[in-house]
Amino acid sequence: MLRCYIWLADVIYTAGHITREEINRKWYRNDTVNPDHHPEIPERTFHNWKDGIQALFQINIKCDRALGRSYYIEDAEDLKQAGVRQWLVNTFAVNHLINESHSLRKQILFENIPSGHKFLTPIIEAMRDKVKINLTYRSFNSQTPYTYVVSPYCVKVFRQRWYMVAKSDVYKDLRIYSLDRVVAVEATDDNYHIPKKFDGEEYFSKVYGISVVEEKLEFVDVKVDVYQAHYFRSLPLHTSQEEIERNEDYSIFRFFLIPNYEFRKELLSYGGDVEILSPKWLRDEVRDEIATLVERYNQ
Repeated sequence: MLRCYIWLADVIYTAGHITREEINRKWYRNDTVNPDHHPEIPERTFHNWKDGIQALFQINIKCDRALGRSYYIEDAEDLKQAGVRQWLVNTFAVNHLINESHSLRKQILFENIPSGHKFLTPIIEAMRDKVKINLTYRSFNSQTPYTYVVSPYCVKVFRQRWYMVAKSDVYKDLRIYSLDRVVAVEATDDNYHIPKKFDGEEYFSKVYGISVVEEKLEFVDVKVDVYQAHYFRSLPLHTSQEEIERNEDYSIFRFFLIPNYEFRKELLSYGGDVEILSPKWLRDEVRDEIATLVERYNQ
C-alpha cells in the first residue's frame, strides 16, 4: 500500500496537473505497482489512496474541475523542503522512472538499504495509525531476541540503515532501534500519543548521525585541505557547518554540535585531509586513536 501511495504522489507531482485517464495509462504500464496490468484504478481505491497520502505525508491532492478534472498537489513547493516528503520525491521519482524504463535499470545504481523494505512499511503504518507495536529485537550484543511494546515516534535513515526512535513501555527514556536488527513487528490495538514537544528533526539536530547523547554542545573547528573543502561545501556534514576561513591551501569549518561517536569517525575517515583544531580534548582523543592505528600497522 505504501508503494502505491508513493507512486501516485510522484505521478501527480511530476506531471503538475494530470487527469484520471492519464493516471490510469501510467498505472496500466507500471510493472512494479500494477504487475497484473489492470486497466484502471477503481474510483474508491483512488480516493482511499488520496486520503492515505494526506494522512501519512501531509500531501493534499486536489481536483481542478475547470481543467477537466485535473489532479494536482496543493502547495507543491513544500515538497522541496527537508524531511520525508523531500526523500519521497527525490528517491522514488527516480525509482518510478527506472520502473517505466527497463533499459535503464543497469545504468542507474542505488545504495542497498537492506533494512528498509521489510519493516519500514508496518512501522510507518503504525505511526500513521498511532498504535503501539510488538517489536522483537536482537542487538549485536545479544544472541537472544527480546520483544518489547514500543510507541514509534519517528524513523531516520543513516549510512544505509533505517533507525526508529521509539518510547518503550519498559524504559523511561527514548530508545533508538536499528531496523536491520529487528526480527519481527506486529501492530497492537493500543493507541499512543506523541508529546507535542517532540520533534524528530530537533531530536537529532544537535548531533551528526544517530547517537543522541546527553552532553554539552561545543564549537568544533576543523582544518580541511583545499580540494576536500569542495566536498564540505557541496554537502555539509551538519546544519551548523560554517566556513570561517578560506585561502588557497585550506579552509577552516566550524560546527556547533555534540561531538558524538559518528562525528569523530567521520572526521577520521578523511585521513590527512582533515585536522581537528579544537576543542583540545577532541583533538587529543583523535590523536590518541591515530597513534593506536599507527602502532597496530607497525606491528
